Amino acid sequence: MYTIVRFFQMGGFFMFPILLTLAVGIAIAVERWLHLKRVTTENRKIWDDVHPVLAEGDFDKAREMVNEDKSALSQMLSMGLARQGAVRRREDIEIAMEESMMEIVPQLEKRTPYLALLSNIATLFGLLGTIMGLISAFAAVATASAAEKASLLAASISEAMNCTAFGLITAIPLLLLHARLTTTTGHIVNSLEMASVKALNTISMFSRRQY
Repeated sequence: MYTIVRFFQMGGFFMFPILLTLAVGIAIAVERWLHLKRVTTENRKIWDDVHPVLAEGDFDKAREMVNEDKSALSQMLSMGLARQGAVRRREDIEIAMEESMMEIVPQLEKRTPYLALLSNIATLFGLLGTIMGLISAFAAVATASAAEKASLLAASISEAMNCTAFGLITAIPLLLLHARLTTTTGHIVNSLEMASVKALNTISMFSRRQY
């Protein structure tokens, strides 16, 4: 613990903005991760319930089930089933679900791009802190005696590099979290598209039978 505190103290003023960047990034990552996990669980549950009903062709019951549910999948299916109750054309139902997807996807991706931005900001703060530290170091060396210059310069550069190190220590995990959340979001979107296709095929199959 002493080593960590000492490392932070030696980095200078710009260690504080980097620490704030790290805190904000972790808060965003935790919130997004919990949200995406909840969306995945809710979507899986409603699909397990509504898919057998769709397979039986009981669209009225399926419509009632998705209207009572608040999940992203229910939001998409409710648009398609609402259009199914009014028209029989596959294209109209498909367009309705695509419109719903256009509303759902931005909600899934919300705030995740900030992690990449915060990663870049942490890196830049680290470099800025190092540059400012080096400027101060050379200014101090200019007024020091010849015997003290080498040791003073080495110590000052070592301290300045702490800021760059902390910036990279912050930036790398934030980039990894961004990649992980982006991948999870992509899996959810793919599952929604797959459910949309399956529901659309089922609706089309029963519509053809009625003709």
